[in-house]
Amino acid sequence: MSDARSTPMYCPYCGDEDLFPNEASHGAWECHSCARVFTVKFNGLLAARIGTARESAEEGVNR
Repeated sequence: MSDARSTPMYCPYCGDEDLFPNEASHGAWECHSCARVFTVKFNGLLAARIGTARESAEEGVNR
């Protein structure tokens, strides 16, 4: 696994793209447009639940 940061495309508060890494906190981003500092956290995948939901929907269509 890499230590490289994933870059957010836009600020979740104002929608602007004027983002820069915040050096005071690992993984934090600062928006120079609205002056907010935020982090984005990856919690996990829903692959198993999505697959189950799709299978259930397909079973309903095939009946």
